[in-house]
Amino acid sequence: MKKIAVIGIGNFGYYLATRLYSKGYDVMVVDKNPDRIQKIKDSVSQALVADSTDRKTMEATGIGEMDLVVICIGSDLSASILTTLEMKELGIERVIAKALSEPHGRILSKLGVQEVFFPEKDLAVSMAERLHNPNMLDYLPFLEDYGIVQLAPPPKFIGKSLRELNMINSYGVQVVAVKEMVPDRLNMIPTGNFVLKDSDLMILIGPNKGIEKIKQE
Repeated sequence: MKKIAVIGIGNFGYYLATRLYSKGYDVMVVDKNPDRIQKIKDSVSQALVADSTDRKTMEATGIGEMDLVVICIGSDLSASILTTLEMKELGIERVIAKALSEPHGRILSKLGVQEVFFPEKDLAVSMAERLHNPNMLDYLPFLEDYGIVQLAPPPKFIGKSLRELNMINSYGVQVVAVKEMVPDRLNMIPTGNFVLKDSDLMILIGPNKGIEKIKQE
C-alpha cells in the first residue's frame, strides 16, 4: 500500500486526504491547527498536530518513510517554502506542492518539487472552458489548451469512415470512442473502418483549436 502524507489541511488538503484514504491508501495528515486535525482524524490513517517547518518534529513523525508528500499549505508563503525545503532535505524523493502564484511555483520547482499545482487557477480555467464549450467533458490543465469533448459528427463527416476522415492528421484530434444511439452501444477506440452516422456522438481528445475546426465543418 502506498504511503502518502498531506501537509496543510485546509479545504483542498482535507478532501484530498480523505479521498485518498477512501481509495485504500495509508494517509498521514499534518497541520498545526488542532481543530483541523480533530475534524479529520477519523477519516485518515494518522492525523498529527505539528509544525511542518520544524525539522526535528517532522523527523519524529516518521514522514521520511512516505512514498509521496503533498504540501497543501494555503496562504502562508514562507511556511510552504520552508516545509518544502525540509521535506527535500529529509530525503523524500517525491514531493508535490500547491502554489499560490507563478513566482511561488517557480521557487517550489527550484527546490526540487516534481509537480506544482494551482488549484484555483486550474478550476477557473476548467470552468471557463466548460462555459465556452458546453459539450466539453473535461479540460486537461496539465496540457494547456487541450480537452476531451463529445460532439455530433458534422454533416460532411456522415457516411465516411474514420480512416477517410483521418482526423489525427487533419485536425490533430483523436477519436477515443463513438456512442451509437442506434443500436445503443459504446465503441471504445473504434477502428478506421468505423463509418459515422448522423445519430452517433464522437468522443474526441485533442487541442481546442482542432476541436473548434471540426465543429465548424
